[in-house]
Amino acid sequence: QAQLVESGGGLVQAGGSLRLSCAASGRTFSNSKAWFRQAPGKEREFVAHIARSGGSPYYADSVKGRFTISRDNAKNTVYLQMNSLKPEDTAVYYCAAGPFFSVLAASYGSWGQGTQVTVSS
Repeated sequence: QAQLVESGGGLVQAGGSLRLSCAASGRTFSNSKAWFRQAPGKEREFVAHIARSGGSPYYADSVKGRFTISRDNAKNTVYLQMNSLKPEDTAVYYCAAGPFFSVLAASYGSWGQGTQVTVSS
């Protein structure tokens, strides 16, 4: 069974940085990868996507210019570098794997357990 495991979340002050990691095992490591987030009482929302080749990163407008998605296929790991964090970035962040690019959570068949990111003002 394919698995995704996120790490790197935590508590940070506004303006700070965090780097999330998503370690993949099984068949998902070569798939298209994305990060989503979900704040309390809100829908899960798309954050960023990266193709299996590592090219064509795509970002939600709310994080563009502050977050960077990357992947190291040799390590089967996807990263999300988050800079200039804002309190509204507070959420549980999830890694997802799927066969193609999409901003819809329903398009992804494999998910990690999530990692909490809390940004204090």
